Amino acid sequence: MEEPLCCCEYVDRRGERNHLAACCCDCEELDESCDRWLTCRSLPPGALERIADTVADRCRVPWFAGAVKINVSLVPPMVLLPVFLHIAALHFLLGLVVLTSLPAVVLWYYYLTHRRKERTLFFLSLGLFSLGYMYYVFLQEVVPRGHVGYSQVVLLTCGLILMLVALSRAKKDPGYLPISTSVDKPSQQAFPSKSVRGSSNGLHGAAAGGHSVNGETKGYSRVLAEEREGVKMDWCVKCQLVRPARAGHCRLCGRPYEMGLLFMCGGNLKLSSLQYCNQGAAGINSCVGEQNHQAFILALFFFMLTSLYGIMLTLDTICRGRTPFTALFYCPGAYSDYSSALSFTCVWYCAIVTAGMGYILLIQLLNISYNVTEREARLALRDNAGRRLLGGLVIDTGQYNRGFLCNWGHFLSLGSPPQQRSAEDIV
Repeated sequence: MEEPLCCCEYVDRRGERNHLAACCCDCEELDESCDRWLTCRSLPPGALERIADTVADRCRVPWFAGAVKINVSLVPPMVLLPVFLHIAALHFLLGLVVLTSLPAVVLWYYYLTHRRKERTLFFLSLGLFSLGYMYYVFLQEVVPRGHVGYSQVVLLTCGLILMLVALSRAKKDPGYLPISTSVDKPSQQAFPSKSVRGSSNGLHGAAAGGHSVNGETKGYSRVLAEEREGVKMDWCVKCQLVRPARAGHCRLCGRPYEMGLLFMCGGNLKLSSLQYCNQGAAGINSCVGEQNHQAFILALFFFMLTSLYGIMLTLDTICRGRTPFTALFYCPGAYSDYSSALSFTCVWYCAIVTAGMGYILLIQLLNISYNVTEREARLALRDNAGRRLLGGLVIDTGQYNRGFLCNWGHFLSLGSPPQQRSAEDIV
């Protein structure tokens, strides 16, 4: 019987027993890469990725049942954000450089992970830590000046709490439909007995047990889809079931979903199907679907209100006698002392983040209003089948648009029993 792990031992990614004291040993990849770099030779393909995986696997802390792995993507926001903001508060030019480079670095990392289809907690950690640190600076630097009342602090705190509650609800199950299949044994796929919602004409496609025809798995659901005229359904090889209308797989996490809307997803491929998927959100590291889309919109809405209110209170404190908009661009006394400079820097940081979240919220509201999804918009642009409206902010395919009021009525009814609506009616 194998001995239990001590507090400093762990099983590495290769399945071998290791110790924290040996974290700097067995670094052949790093040694070889350094030798190649010193001798001006190119690195072998995938060398940097393997080094990064090894470093991430060895970042652990002692624990009772063995060393626990730390997600390295959680660390940079907690360390770099306060450092950069304090540096930006030293001088106006430093603040300009830092506040310009921070969004650029975040966007670069977002597109990097988006292209490599990687799951990361960086954006969720950055968002939550930014909220906490901005609130801390507000209580430590702005409130003691005496221009912010107790009721205003309570109101700001309530807005922050409501946003966190909505965010926690948005992190819950978005509405995945379980699929009782096994990717390891494709020849023994078992099809779900539940109906698959979402055909193009509101009919329900049933998925039943499959049988083999000419060496290929062919289930009752596919036979049913072939027999029904006018119902355009595709066979999903990965899930081994009929893919309803407006359905597809998330580009990043690989999860199958019905109807995507947003821009980024976090997660690993699992044997599940998601109805009304927003393809998740980078900021919450989770898919956004039928069960949590309203909570996601509420989280964005409460964030916008809370952030704007906090910006107004701070600017009114450090730039007395000026309107918030004017004070944001012209506040002569902002760098008169370090406390005011730090508060002003945090205001600009919040303004940049709020502008980004406002853009996301705007795109969400427009897509809901036109009953169009991001996947449908992308396919329509590829096939030249959609119209760019409002300067390209929304792509109107015209396929599922039932009018402004009807589209919003269906969105507000999300989460109701599935038999009450067809897939066409859901945004």
